Amino acid sequence: MFDFKGKIAFVTGGSRGIGRAIAVELGRGGATVVIGYAGNDEAARETCRLVESVGGRAEAKRFDVADAEACQAAIDETVKAHGGLHILVNNAGVAIDQLLLRLKDEDLERQFAINLKAAFYLCRAAARPMMKQRQGCIVNLGSVVGEMGNVGQTAYAATKAGLMGFTKSLARELASRNVRVNLVSPGFIDTDMTRDLPEEARAKMLESIPLGRMGTPEEVASVVAFLASDAASYVTGEVIRVNGGMLM
Repeated sequence: MFDFKGKIAFVTGGSRGIGRAIAVELGRGGATVVIGYAGNDEAARETCRLVESVGGRAEAKRFDVADAEACQAAIDETVKAHGGLHILVNNAGVAIDQLLLRLKDEDLERQFAINLKAAFYLCRAAARPMMKQRQGCIVNLGSVVGEMGNVGQTAYAATKAGLMGFTKSLARELASRNVRVNLVSPGFIDTDMTRDLPEEARAKMLESIPLGRMGTPEEVASVVAFLASDAASYVTGEVIRVNGGMLM
């Protein structure tokens, strides 16, 4: 467990899965966690309850990460309410799988808006208060698919690959103000998304993972917490893989 007492964290896509695990892990260290979510009020409340059960403070903020003005407002409201922002985790994402020749324009746009543009909007909003306080940490959530590709996921892979380049460039821009920017690239993690896969597809997937199993949201969260902590104070512009050896 890392010490996040007095730290304000903002986690998007925090109502379930990896985002929830990250929020809980930061809360375990004593952080105040603002949980950004799209629409499931009950799930967001449950995340808040879990954060508070481990010693953190939490509040839920419902907004659309694909809306630039909504992103700016969410960050501004957080800074005003809590006096600062120390950790931003861009976890919200969506995958709409389809072969390129069948991919609809609206599905392409939706993935770019949520997976990539949202990170631009939120980082732009968070950069100013972080630079002003000369302290901050941004962690973006990528994907093994963004590094190695996958059939039926051209759009999703493109957004996650773009997020990697964005992370490295922003790390260079903000380093002089002691604001660190890193990316965590999960492999196949046991979440709602992967549980719906056909058994044959799951079995084939496991064959490609040297550790022979899927990861857990908590295993991803522990790496995010490390990057957000003072233990990683000299780490920026990095891509940390959490994929069981699937891509080395």
